[in-house]
Amino acid sequence: MSNTFYNEILIEHNLHPTHKHELPDANLVLEGVNPSCGDDIWLKLKVENDEIVDGAFVGDGCAISQASADMMLDLIIGKKKDEALRLANLFLEMIKGTAKGDELEPLEEASILQDVSHMPARVKCAVLGWHTMEEMFKKAAEGKIIPGMSVTTENK
Repeated sequence: MSNTFYNEILIEHNLHPTHKHELPDANLVLEGVNPSCGDDIWLKLKVENDEIVDGAFVGDGCAISQASADMMLDLIIGKKKDEALRLANLFLEMIKGTAKGDELEPLEEASILQDVSHMPARVKCAVLGWHTMEEMFKKAAEGKIIPGMSVTTENK
C-alpha cells in the first residue's frame, strides 16, 4: 500500500471521524488512557443481545489513536461482541507483526496501521481503542464495569 494512500486514510479518519461524538444511550462506557503520550478516549458502546448496535468515542490524542478508534468503530458496529473481540485480536496480532497479508482482510481500512508495528513509540497509540474495547467487555463480563469508569490501557 502506498504511503500516500496510508496518509490519506489516516488524515480522513483523524480530521473527519465518523464516530467521534457523544452517545447518550450508550450502556457501556470506559475511558482508555495512554500515559506515555497523553492520548485519552472515552469509548461508548450501545450493546443489545451481545450485538454492538451503536458506538462512539470522545477524547483527545494523536492522529493515530483517533483514526484507529474511528476505524475500529467502523468495523465493530453491527457485529456481535465475539466477532468484535476476534477483530481486536487480529488487529493486535497485526501490530505485533504476527498477522500479515490476506489474513488482514477482515480489518479493512484498519489494516493500513500495520506499519505502526515498526514504530514502537506509536504502538500504544494505535491499540488504545482496541485495548479499551477488550477491557470494557472483560469488565462487563465480570460485572465490574460502571458508567464513567476509567482504565489505563497498557501495551500487551
